[in-house]
Amino acid sequence: METVAVCDTEPIAIEGLRSLLESADGLRVVAAETSLVEGMDAACDLQPSILVVDKDFGTRAVMDCLRTLHKAGARTAVVVWGGSIPEAEALRFLQAGAAGVIRKTASLQLLLSCLRSVAAGTTWMEKDLLREPDRPVRLARSPLTARELQVMELVERGMKNKDIGTSLGIRTGTVKIHLKHIFEKTGIRGRYGLALSGLKEKGLLSVTALEAVSAVRNQ
Repeated sequence: METVAVCDTEPIAIEGLRSLLESADGLRVVAAETSLVEGMDAACDLQPSILVVDKDFGTRAVMDCLRTLHKAGARTAVVVWGGSIPEAEALRFLQAGAAGVIRKTASLQLLLSCLRSVAAGTTWMEKDLLREPDRPVRLARSPLTARELQVMELVERGMKNKDIGTSLGIRTGTVKIHLKHIFEKTGIRGRYGLALSGLKEKGLLSVTALEAVSAVRNQ
């Protein structure tokens, strides 16, 4: 039995989600909060399998929540859901530690696939959040250098060019040059595309309901 804590800005949304989940096999709601602080407390005290957090608490607040739970060593998998979530924002949530990102307009079947997948250890992102859902895993047209691989890894972690430069001891302009070469060699456009491709390549991201059910693997 997987336990779920729900943290949403709207009580009616909480009750609707509670009703849906309690009708499903293998899921039990153990906490329902309308405050982000109380939701985090519930996650720390009850250690539910999953914490569903409403994006409407604010992107920055939710990001802080993800980082705080990660630093606290919480084993709870966090799923961020909201009415509208741009691809770039969804990737930021994943990079900050979210295990899943899904819209409130998703079907019950898709929501259950998401929750069961993250409970099993898979990172999950709704397919319709992607601008190019069928974009292939990167295949370098020519080998990346050791430094380019380092830059690519830090981009996948969500680091900005200035922070990458500081981490590697190189200038920000040099980071931009490395990124230009990486994009040329891999054929991927933009840093978000690079981050998404990296997650998919490492088997950390499932983007379809079928993958969420049948391609789950423990981290």
